[in-house]
Amino acid sequence: MPNIKPVSDLRNYNEVLKDIAFGSPVFLTKNGRGKYAIIDITEYEKTQATIELLSQLMKSEKAVKNGTEWLTEEEVKQELGV
Repeated sequence: MPNIKPVSDLRNYNEVLKDIAFGSPVFLTKNGRGKYAIIDITEYEKTQATIELLSQLMKSEKAVKNGTEWLTEEEVKQELGV
């Protein structure tokens, strides 16, 4: 169940921070509408890494569809340092 609190609860921010856990963000509302999300830093970093990976995969997929940027087996090994 989502953890939703009014932004005014930040007056006692220690209580709000106590409720944050990996996979369990705290959503803050302002004037009854969702405004902010507070998440664990590890979860944030994981999300950013996932976004970067998906971005690179999309770029690679476009390159393959366009028929460009193919690497030979040796070039791949050199890139990977194998």
